[in-house]
Amino acid sequence: MTVTSGVVNIKKDTSNLIGISIGGGAPLCPCLYIVQVFDNTPAAKDGTLQSGDELVGVNGQSVKGKTKVEVAKMIQASKDEVSIKYNKLHAEPAQGKSLDIVLKKVKHRLVENMSSSTADALGLSRAILCNDTLVKKMRELESVEATYRGLVDHARRVLKAFYALMQVYKAFGDVFAGIGVREPQPRASESFRAFGDYHRTMEKNGIQTLKAIKPILSDLGTYLTKAIPDTKLTIRKYADAKFEYLSYCLKVKEMDDEEYSYAALQEPLYRVETGNYEYRLILRCRQEARGRFAQLRLDVLVKLELLDNKHVQDLVEQLGRFVAAFGAFNSNARQLLATNALFPIEMDLARSAFQYNTTNIIQVCS
Repeated sequence: MTVTSGVVNIKKDTSNLIGISIGGGAPLCPCLYIVQVFDNTPAAKDGTLQSGDELVGVNGQSVKGKTKVEVAKMIQASKDEVSIKYNKLHAEPAQGKSLDIVLKKVKHRLVENMSSSTADALGLSRAILCNDTLVKKMRELESVEATYRGLVDHARRVLKAFYALMQVYKAFGDVFAGIGVREPQPRASESFRAFGDYHRTMEKNGIQTLKAIKPILSDLGTYLTKAIPDTKLTIRKYADAKFEYLSYCLKVKEMDDEEYSYAALQEPLYRVETGNYEYRLILRCRQEARGRFAQLRLDVLVKLELLDNKHVQDLVEQLGRFVAAFGAFNSNARQLLATNALFPIEMDLARSAFQYNTTNIIQVCS
């Protein structure tokens, strides 16, 4: 880890604060550092100071050898604006992601799905963010996904059956047209031909209906194969970021407890006496993990809202289009047959009888 020096001027808020908490300092630690930068404060909006950075001076005065309470009073003594000299801590987050953090993430994942009584019985502490309602949305999404998949599969089966019905109409049309061609009586021939044409027309209308409905399946498929999986992936990333943030919070608490226990025993703690760099690294990792967690939480909330709106509005619209397309086909078919007086078809069966000559003897058994 390396450090670079700098100076930043921060304007105070109406409460005479800049929005940081300070740790370290005399008599145990040779340096003072920023423990946390609070949200929506002058320091957070400025963005220069981060957790783990060392405080070197306030308004041109050195803070070496001072306690954190004394430094806080120096900052409060300034009016309107305070000048902070700092040593920026440059560290890779991967340096703080130890095996201990990984195991803590596993623990939080396990506790997430446990009840309070079960966790207490196993001796596992529960963080405030456990049993997060956003993570539970995964189950709801899986249920919605199953509903949509069933809906799409059923719609496909309906369309396949409808296409098969159109092929039956086409076959009927061909058969009736063939009968009309062979029928010697003009009126009957024209009726059979017209009846065959109506069936062929219904087949063509049916194919047009299928072409109109196909985009509806595509839209439903997009929701099923893109919108829901993308939201589920975002929730998984959010859950991972949350567990990592909780792990760093727990690590900070353990290190704080260690410092308090050594201080109570008046025993020196090597990492504190040498600048507490390990603790400051964890503070920086916690801050960055919290930033990722907050951003992903916002992303999840936005995507869930959009998904809910699409689920309610789009589903109703698509099903309406689906039913309307079949309704229009049915109306056209009824109108086609009702507006043409084909029936009854009058024909003289005696004149239409065909004589077949055969050399085979047909035996009729009674």
